[in-house]
Amino acid sequence: MSAGASNPEYVNARVRSRRATLFADEDYRKLIRMGPSEIARFMEETEYEREINELGTRFSGVDLIEYALNRNLAKHFDDLLEWSNGRLYDLIARYLRKFDVWNIKVIIRGIYTDSDPEEIRTDLIRAGELDERTIDRLVEVDEIDDVIELLDGSIFGEPLASATEAFEETGALIPLENALDRAFYENLLADLGRPYEGPEANYVEFLEAEIDFRNARNALRLARSGADLDPASYYIEGGVLFSESELSRLVGDYDALVDHIAENGRYGDRLSDALSRLREADSLIQFEHALDAALLEYADTLSSIYPTSVSAVLSYILAKEREVENIRAIARGREVGLSEDEIEEELVIL
Repeated sequence: MSAGASNPEYVNARVRSRRATLFADEDYRKLIRMGPSEIARFMEETEYEREINELGTRFSGVDLIEYALNRNLAKHFDDLLEWSNGRLYDLIARYLRKFDVWNIKVIIRGIYTDSDPEEIRTDLIRAGELDERTIDRLVEVDEIDDVIELLDGSIFGEPLASATEAFEETGALIPLENALDRAFYENLLADLGRPYEGPEANYVEFLEAEIDFRNARNALRLARSGADLDPASYYIEGGVLFSESELSRLVGDYDALVDHIAENGRYGDRLSDALSRLREADSLIQFEHALDAALLEYADTLSSIYPTSVSAVLSYILAKEREVENIRAIARGREVGLSEDEIEEELVIL
């Protein structure tokens, strides 16, 4: 833990300044009409200028955009830790371990699809707790078993090892990816309990929402994957919206699933717009984007209710992730020749 007292007022003031530089929905609609080189030039005129200029001599096109996005994201989240003291630092650092999960998933997927290590590196976001040397070693191995062995002793090693049998039986990555999510959230909540007030209560409420939406997303993915896997077996503890049995019952009835979210006292009153999008979603990708938008909306609501808590920082982290994911989706969509309408469907726009 960082020394000193928590300083949420100072950090939130810096975060408000950073939020003002995020791309607006109108910016995404401009980018959709551009090619990769034009997108890179547009980014050069924004707060991505430094990354585009530093990387522009080594990369071009979509590769340049992707490397610039990931480096910028890591820089912003490093800044959050640099600004923070005391318990606030600890809470933010714990949450940023989500990028360890992201990176391990990227590496496992890369091995699974026999991708080149350089392609895997393009998607890495070095904002978590795993050090550079460990990540570089993970990228260079050829087998998923080697990844698990290298992570032995970390919070992810044993859960991954336990999920190996289900992965080998089904050939699906879902057991491994779910093991990573579970390890992340279980460790995140392990010593926080269920506080009813104070900064940690806001933190736990945000995490409960993230777990709820993660459970809904995972269950629908499982149901539509065709793999012989029980959704209840991949349930993540810690949310407030579903029990294991409720999630198993609702996963086969989409309308009932959305009704269940809407009828929940915590979410129903705060997510009217997001729930409308959930009801209108007619594909898994639209449902997932609607869930992302719902979580963003919920995080923004928490940060407005508790303006001097860690909620504002977590809301900003999600918003920055959304910006990076949207720009990446536009660049990749333009590269493979998707239409403007097809690309817009890939975006999370509030």
